[in-house]
Amino acid sequence: MSDGIPPISATLAATVDRYTEFRSASLASWHPIDRQMLIFTRFGDTAQVHQVKFPLGSRKQLTFFSERVSGATYQPTHGDYFVFAKDIGGNEFSQNYRYDLTTGQMTLLTDGHSKNSRGIWANAGTQMVYTSTRRTGKDTDLYLINPLHPDSDRLLCTVEGGGWFPLDWATTDQQIVVSEYISITESYLWIVDVRSGDKTLLTPRTEETVSYQAAVFDKSGQGLYVVCDRDSEFLRLAYFNLSTQEYTYLTQDIPWDIEQLRLSHDGRILAFTANEDGASILHLLDTATRQELPLPALPVGQVYGLNWHKNNQDLGFTLISARSSADVYALNVMTGMVERWTESETGGLNTDTFSEPELVQWQSFDERVISGFLYLPPARFSGKRPVVINIHGGPEGQSRPSFLGRSNFYLNELGVALLFPNVRGSSGYGKTFLKLDNGYLREDSVKDIGALLDWIATCPELDSDRILVTGGSYGGYMSLAVATHYSDRIRASIDIVGISNFVTFLEKTESYRRDLRRVEYGDERDPEMRSFLLRISPLNNAAQIQKPLFVIHGANDPRVPLNEAEQIVTTVRQNQVPVWYLVAKDEGHGFSKKKNVDFQFYATVMFLQTFLLNQLGQ
Repeated sequence: MSDGIPPISATLAATVDRYTEFRSASLASWHPIDRQMLIFTRFGDTAQVHQVKFPLGSRKQLTFFSERVSGATYQPTHGDYFVFAKDIGGNEFSQNYRYDLTTGQMTLLTDGHSKNSRGIWANAGTQMVYTSTRRTGKDTDLYLINPLHPDSDRLLCTVEGGGWFPLDWATTDQQIVVSEYISITESYLWIVDVRSGDKTLLTPRTEETVSYQAAVFDKSGQGLYVVCDRDSEFLRLAYFNLSTQEYTYLTQDIPWDIEQLRLSHDGRILAFTANEDGASILHLLDTATRQELPLPALPVGQVYGLNWHKNNQDLGFTLISARSSADVYALNVMTGMVERWTESETGGLNTDTFSEPELVQWQSFDERVISGFLYLPPARFSGKRPVVINIHGGPEGQSRPSFLGRSNFYLNELGVALLFPNVRGSSGYGKTFLKLDNGYLREDSVKDIGALLDWIATCPELDSDRILVTGGSYGGYMSLAVATHYSDRIRASIDIVGISNFVTFLEKTESYRRDLRRVEYGDERDPEMRSFLLRISPLNNAAQIQKPLFVIHGANDPRVPLNEAEQIVTTVRQNQVPVWYLVAKDEGHGFSKKKNVDFQFYATVMFLQTFLLNQLGQ
């Protein structure tokens, strides 16, 4: 549904066309025997599972759904089938399926209705553990299934809450380490006995809340490698002895958050990444000596999806940078050779000329230093440049150097600077910074953007009179909040799947995530907190929005329900300011289908041309 948006001209679509043809690829799974892999990439409208049999080999498409597919993993001993997940219309109620490689036949493994995680394989390859909300609709209980026999599906243990996730199987397949996620700064590890379903708390609740972000068993079964912020400002890699309950910290020399963790199948090498000033830096640790191993230099960007082949030599991963869309690589840890497995299309554009991000900093209202990444347009654009401020979601997300895709059009063709701030509450800067926007501190993050507006006014290359603010999810709330607090200092705002009223959001978000969000935003059932949340909600301050607004939402959004968009559009239109409204009936929390993403892009370009650049009639 398009409401208030002028017709999209064929000329505009043709002008931006090349910027809509970027592809990307991400690693899904290594075959357990052959040196080949499953990847995700898009040839049509949505990302599907493809098979690649050698570096830079052809991408053979295996699934052909109208909906995007995720989480594909080979059966880990023979690899004659794989299990994947798929939802409908972005509703996030994913179902698991078995794909038989010999026949191409697909079999539903879950109930078809509840929300299910794709799960992780036991070492023997005869069963998977996954979570499902089927019992209560909100609790993510643990289930076991042999994908070859769907009728083997059984409940392993019940839990309370929507934040439970299995992390790893012990070598014997008799125990599973499970995470209980309360918030970004608080989580716990449990051991679940596979035979009885009994669960034992490994990390007791203490006065100091601790976040455990990853955990894998060592091959002896005597301990776990964990990532946690216990007694630390940042997430560290540690070895946790199951008998003594003692921690041995292994990354004391890295003053940044440790993120992913993958142990080679023989247990000799631990691969992990560190978030160093927004970039992902890959590390390899010899588990016997606990010394780091040398690595070849990789481009500065994001490294994710670490995945070891059973040969214990090839470490697969996905790499994305400012000048390269996501592609799949493999590092041979014995030789140090890096092989590129996919080379995604770039619409015929030379990405080597694309803008690289610059780390910038400014001082906020309380003298705290806030940072972000600034992309400047090419030098051929003279004079002060208009600015789009793009605020990440989460709120505990983090803007990091990455490939901007379609947004490169704003830089290269419109001459617009792009600025991605990491306001307080963002991850990557320590747990104290992470908590600075919780509860009653919510609007302090909005003040960080006010300080950013002051900083822009001091920059000779940026035009403080031409600023647009945008963001998705929590970033959508931030865009609306900036529009209410600083309407006189911006030209326009774009709200993508954003929160307009914290109370209605908390009351209507899906039940499996409601309590998880209350920890971050506050409990709307408490009268004092409810009053505060209503007072700061953009919907109740919408009279202050006096500049054009573009609201974008998916009709099936389970996180931020469509009502959040409907009510802000209705209310702001009473201000007699232009409001554009776009709803995709087959999308959820953000658009994923190419045809919808393209239309959103066309409309956004036109919105910028009209209200930020004054290039089109208003």
